[in-house]
Amino acid sequence: MAASPQFSAPQSKRFRQLQAQLRERWQTIDRFDCNDHDILVIPSLSLDPQEMLKVEGVHHYEERLLFSLIRLWNPQTRLIYITSQPLPSIVIDYYLQSLPGVPFSHARDRLLLFSTYDASPKSLTQKILERPRLLDRIRKALRPDKSYMICYNSTHLERNLSLHLEIPLLASDPDLLYWGTKSGSRQIFGEAGIPHPDGSLSIETAEELAEAAAQLWERQPTLQRIVVKLNEGFSGEGNAVLHLPPVEDVPPNNRVAAIRDRFESLRFQAANETWANFSSRIPELGAIVEAFVEGSEKRSPSVQGRVTPLGNVEILSTHDQILGGADGQVYLGCRFPADEAYRLQLQELGRQVGENLAKKGVLERFGVDFVAVRQEDKSWDIQAIEINLRKGGTTHPLMTLKLLTNGRYDAATGLFYSQQKQPKYYIASDNLQKPTYRGLLPEDLMDIIACHRLHFDSSTETGTVFHLIGCLSEFGKLGLTCVGNSLRQAQEIYDCVEQTLDAETRSKIGSEDTSDVDRATSTQQANVSVNPMRW
Repeated sequence: MAASPQFSAPQSKRFRQLQAQLRERWQTIDRFDCNDHDILVIPSLSLDPQEMLKVEGVHHYEERLLFSLIRLWNPQTRLIYITSQPLPSIVIDYYLQSLPGVPFSHARDRLLLFSTYDASPKSLTQKILERPRLLDRIRKALRPDKSYMICYNSTHLERNLSLHLEIPLLASDPDLLYWGTKSGSRQIFGEAGIPHPDGSLSIETAEELAEAAAQLWERQPTLQRIVVKLNEGFSGEGNAVLHLPPVEDVPPNNRVAAIRDRFESLRFQAANETWANFSSRIPELGAIVEAFVEGSEKRSPSVQGRVTPLGNVEILSTHDQILGGADGQVYLGCRFPADEAYRLQLQELGRQVGENLAKKGVLERFGVDFVAVRQEDKSWDIQAIEINLRKGGTTHPLMTLKLLTNGRYDAATGLFYSQQKQPKYYIASDNLQKPTYRGLLPEDLMDIIACHRLHFDSSTETGTVFHLIGCLSEFGKLGLTCVGNSLRQAQEIYDCVEQTLDAETRSKIGSEDTSDVDRATSTQQANVSVNPMRW
């Protein structure tokens, strides 16, 4: 893992003192959210810039934390949201008008928006730190004794910002980030006794990679494929798959060389990735090799949890993830909840991981990804794949549902219940993307939503909440969470949204040759099957 800058002893001590304030204020998350707070939202994706560029439209992913605006349902909450580029007013209005029981103007008066006006690929937090006058305006807007900061992921940059603003960060100390890498995840699984695929810990050169892969092959001579993962890859985009020949075709003393020779033919999950670039990242980020889990019926469930400031572990949700890419390694979306055949088992495994993380001092969100393979007796073999110490693709759909319905997750059943005790289900995606959607402005989307009644209906607590709206015009890409009273209804709502957008954009094609567009559309459908203000 890339080393973070060293902090002085006084700086580290002050950061811990600030975080201790959270323990003093904390009771439960629901009561904590009902208190008088200023919440500073930093939606920065402070991850490796080169890895981030593999995600199309990634600079718009700062919009994924806009669900936080729904915290303004509490009339005592004030919220500051900062982005690299200004957010369209119509997008802000869309979220605020979804607030249950809160006048729009009252919520808007308690929201302050800032922008760095900087579209460069640097992380948002770094941009903020480079602008002392902006820092000063943010500092003046906050009430220090009532403020805290939330972020997408916690690095030395977010810690630095916490210290500059003198407010606590509700996230893990960046010194603990190793436990969210691919190598650190495998170490946690080993310590907690969680089943996980055979593989290696961190590797720093291509030669070490070949040697570790050969050792894995010798331990499991029937292996057909091996996964190579950059330690800090994002959404599966840093993964590659190596296909192996029959082991008997390669003498033992030639296996390292045989694997080394096959690196050029690695199957990368990110489009346009090459071995030359991938191998150059290994010394910088580290990598692991891992056995590819085979299976005729295979799923990718996940569990989401939280370590509170008091050190307690809470399980928040389970999901079945929707994956795509060349070998089903890239995150596209999710279904909530995970299949009832294994969701309670996932909860228990997630709790074991969370308790291990809590002992190491980890705070706030964590997610654990698994692979589940159906066995001949119809049971599921579940193996852990990785830990994410950050908000992820399953965070904003769940929080959107919770804050719109004021419902609760029931750990006894693994279901989410509204205030009316109705189980709620959803299908969510960050990747409803088609070439024909390009050119749709946020205003156009709002017209379509209103005309076809695609919005979330607070009376039935079903419908769709859209996100990544800023991605739509340039990339033809949109995020959405479709909420229903069953998974079937949620899928029907998703399908209706997709069909409506298709119909509304079909006229764009006209008399052009549509073969390429149709092919791209079919592929995507198969993959997803989902101005500064005063207080």
